[in-house]
Amino acid sequence: MSIINSFFIALSMYSRIPVPRVDWEKENMRYAMCFFPMIGVVIGAVMYLAGWLLDKTSVGGLFRGVVFTLIPIMITGGIHMDGFMDTMDALGSWGDREKKLEILKDSHAGAFAILGMGCYLMWSMAVWSELPAEVLRVCCVSFVLSRALSGFSVVTFPAARNSGLLKMFQDGAQKKVVRITMCLYVAAAVIMMAVMNARAMTGAVTGVMIAFLYYIVVSRKQFGGVTGDLAGFFLETAELAMFTGILVTCIGR
Repeated sequence: MSIINSFFIALSMYSRIPVPRVDWEKENMRYAMCFFPMIGVVIGAVMYLAGWLLDKTSVGGLFRGVVFTLIPIMITGGIHMDGFMDTMDALGSWGDREKKLEILKDSHAGAFAILGMGCYLMWSMAVWSELPAEVLRVCCVSFVLSRALSGFSVVTFPAARNSGLLKMFQDGAQKKVVRITMCLYVAAAVIMMAVMNARAMTGAVTGVMIAFLYYIVVSRKQFGGVTGDLAGFFLETAELAMFTGILVTCIGR
């Protein structure tokens, strides 16, 4: 039953999908991170269904862009966007490491958070409004890839502090099993993308690797490790980088 409970913990933590209540005991936390990318499967399925429905209508690109931008936020409840906004505030402060970590814990949204979110949403809507329908399946798989890499970082990179939700997941996880599982997710996602559209896959993989390298540099140099907010920041930037990469590789095709 611990595997099923781990699945419920992952869904309750990282999405708004209703699941039975489960105690966050150590036994139930061991494999919770293994199911994190499954939320990407749900998002991808809903996105694909939305795309199919929109193709039956005569709506314009802007409407499509708004719908595709909002679906992930609605399913996740904005938990990763919250991390993105907190990180933007911390980076915008230009303070020392301790100051940045304090800002990450602050529940208030500052100017840099609002500006960052606004720019992110506008860029996302713009990209989604221009992406051709034939690359939608690759974009849907991207939600699995971003979560697999985020989950890998949680159990591999050092934590920036000795407390917090990310540290609890790190301490409770079977790290070796989670790492292997995340690598399998990554491999499966990339292979599926290549089969669907090799050109779009190249754009997606290029974008996510740039985002991942940036995440490594920023987390180590600016914060001394990763936090839950930084993991959310990476996930959001990785997805936007993948969609942008797909769009760039498909322009003029």
